[in-house]
Parts: sequence; C-alpha cells; structure tokens
Amino acid sequence: MIFPIGDDQVQGGAKPIFSYLFIGINVLVFLYQATLQPDCSEFVKHYGAIPDEIVNGQDYFTLLTSMFLHGGWMHLIGNMMFLWVFADNIEATIGNARFVLFYLMGGLAASAAHIFFNLDSTIPAVGASGAISAVLGAYIVMFPKSKIKILVIYFFQSFKVAAIWFLGFWIAQQLFSGFASLGPETAGSGGGVAWWAHIGGFVFGVLAGFLFKNTRQMMEDNYDYA
Repeated sequence: MIFPIGDDQVQGGAKPIFSYLFIGINVLVFLYQATLQPDCSEFVKHYGAIPDEIVNGQDYFTLLTSMFLHGGWMHLIGNMMFLWVFADNIEATIGNARFVLFYLMGGLAASAAHIFFNLDSTIPAVGASGAISAVLGAYIVMFPKSKIKILVIYFFQSFKVAAIWFLGFWIAQQLFSGFASLGPETAGSGGGVAWWAHIGGFVFGVLAGFLFKNTRQMMEDNYDYA
C-alpha cells in the first residue's frame, strides 16, 4: 500500500484555509459518527447519497452531506492524506472562494457520475473521494511536473515521482476498476468502492484545471509585476 505524504509547494498565493478546514470538518463528522455506535448505520442512510432516492427526486441535500461522511478509519485517513497533499496548491493558485466552489462542484459531478452508473442502487454512497478526485484532476493539469513524495507502507520507505506519473497511474486504476464493475457478474454485488465517482470527479477536475491554468496565464500575460 502506498500513500502520498508530500509535494512541491506553491510559493505565495492564497493561504489554503479551506483545504485544511475541509479536513477538520471531515474528521469531526467522523468522530461524531463514532459516538453513534451501534446506530451509526441509520445516520449514514439518512445523510448518505442513495442513487435510487436521488433519481426519484428525494433527499437532494445528501449530495452535499455525503461528501463529509466516511465508512471507516482507513477510508477517512486515505482520503484526508490525499486532500492534505494535493488541495493546498490548488487553493493557493485559484483563491479561497473559487476553491470552495470548485471542491463542492467536483463532489456533485462525482455523485452524478456514480448515480448514472448505479441508478437502482439503494446503497448510500459516502466519502470525500469524489471531490478529492476533482482536486487530483486539476492538479495533474496545473502541476504535472510537481514531485510527489510517496510512502510505501510495506517497506516503510519513501521516494518521489512526478505528479503526472503518480496521478496518471491512479486514474488508470480507477478506469480499469470502473469498467470492470460494469460487468454482469458484479451487478447487485453490494457496497464497495464508487469507482465512477472517482472518474467523474477527476474528469471534472481536469476540465476545471485547464480553465484555471488558462485564466492564470492570461493574468500573467496582461499584468506587469513590480
């Protein structure tokens, strides 16, 4: 198992207030979930995004609340590590308010993709990974040469790799698993990883990344810096 634990930091720009605030909110919500045991499942069912209900016009609010729920400690830790490493550079570059809008819209795009491929599912989808996938999509466009520090848990050693290779491998895994999940042998097999939420969020992030990159370049081309 590997985890990203650091990257090349953008110098200057906006302070990544909301990148860290989102981490704090996710952790606090999970701690609250833990206090609800053994009745946590009802909380998750109420605030998780259930595709069948969304398709039938019910509980639209869960498209937002589901972004801040997690199914276990490893689910939370994995997501928060990715958010901690990759989100701050995006927020520093595009600004605080724009980052909040981008993050939430990325989560909505991810949920839309998941629902499209799971129209009849009655299993609540939870987790920040869809919105985080949007961050990863923007990152691969805006900072492809950034060096990502990777920790290999098995050997407890770290090394660095360019973002384009690390994130390219990551999305390739998601695509492989996403298309594999469409096979008839996996239909109705129960809960698991929402691969298409990851893919949908990432695609949204890539498109937004090109927009952000072009906007930044236009600003640099039209202003003189003292």
